Amino acid sequence: MSDDLPLGLLFGLLFLLICLSAFFSSSETGMMSINRYRLSHQAKGGERPAQRVLRLLGRPDRLIGVILIGNNFVNNLAASIATIIAIHFFGEVSGPAVATLALTIVILIFAEVTPKTYAAIKPERIAYPTSLALEPLLKLLYPLVWMVNAISNGLLRLMGVRNIEGGADSLTRDELRTVVHEAGAMIPRRHQSMLLSILDLENVTVNDIMVPRHEVSGIDLDDDLESILAQVRASQHTRVPVYKGDINNIIGILHLRNAARFLSKSEVTKAAIVQEAREPYFIPESTPLHTQLLNFQQQKRRIGIVVDEYGDVEGLVTLEDILEEIVGEFTTDVAGMQQDIHSQDDGSYVIEGTANIRDINKALGWQLPTDGPKTLNGLILEHLESFPDAPACLQVGTTRMEILQVKDNLITSARCWQYMRRGRTA
Repeated sequence: MSDDLPLGLLFGLLFLLICLSAFFSSSETGMMSINRYRLSHQAKGGERPAQRVLRLLGRPDRLIGVILIGNNFVNNLAASIATIIAIHFFGEVSGPAVATLALTIVILIFAEVTPKTYAAIKPERIAYPTSLALEPLLKLLYPLVWMVNAISNGLLRLMGVRNIEGGADSLTRDELRTVVHEAGAMIPRRHQSMLLSILDLENVTVNDIMVPRHEVSGIDLDDDLESILAQVRASQHTRVPVYKGDINNIIGILHLRNAARFLSKSEVTKAAIVQEAREPYFIPESTPLHTQLLNFQQQKRRIGIVVDEYGDVEGLVTLEDILEEIVGEFTTDVAGMQQDIHSQDDGSYVIEGTANIRDINKALGWQLPTDGPKTLNGLILEHLESFPDAPACLQVGTTRMEILQVKDNLITSARCWQYMRRGRTA
């Protein structure tokens, strides 16, 4: 029969089969390499090629089945034709071996490596046009594809794979962080920082960002009226807690815009101040920030009192505090606004012992551990495992600390620096 077919036709058929092999190889790589999230976005936008590819990827077993059936068919047919041609030139003894070697090299270069590499680099350029042929080909070969898939899926179920259909793609929080990091110039750096901060809200509680109780400025109703009025007029805060005797006995939250109502009266009483105060809103100290953000929205609140498990006041947190965790401090010079951090000429920092560790990290770009103590004093004591009788030095990660002052069982200040950034060695 080979004598009845001219060599020109055989070479033409062989060339066509190699092209078809390249088509199936590139379509397989392109379909599997395409960005699923961009594809879903384009499909929702009404782009038909994306919708077509998405339909094919909905059953990857059928897609791979039709591609491999086509690829194996054309490769086997190409091998047969190559053998006929090689026998014509090299005889029946050497022909098959020459055909196998030559065709392997040709298919490897022109039908496998080159088209698959291009498809991996430009998956959309391959997946969209090839889907025009793959979709009707799948319908044409469906009985054969179904039979192959039935056997294959049965073997997969024996291996523990139950769900054959292509499910909805999902990312974990850590994977989404990697996506944001790798977005590069597609997402501005400022927006990347905000997106990562939103992802971190789940790991941060109100206890981490609250204003501690010893720093809370409030109105004590046990003070004389003149002192209270002077405090109201000089307050730099929009909302202040009102308590009686002790901050654990909070009566309400006073919005200072309401203070004009009693300040305008000829006689001001403490009862009038209490009347203008809104009932306090209490928050458990372990509440995650993403939960508290929703709670503020639902409760129509902007400030909450943080309490521990015994109901004692630990501090207060505001809506602005949570927003700053997302967008950053509402200032361009965070370190300059941080009163507990004092820059030194040698590149080190003298930091107050009561400084919050998260504030230190944000202000200086450090990575001190935040899963334990909340203040620098607590962090130092945790690592020393005892209260220092005299100034001492220690190292926490890449940060070196020198205790400068100790007073009343409290480390009041320490000199800190990043030794790696200053070219030092541990």
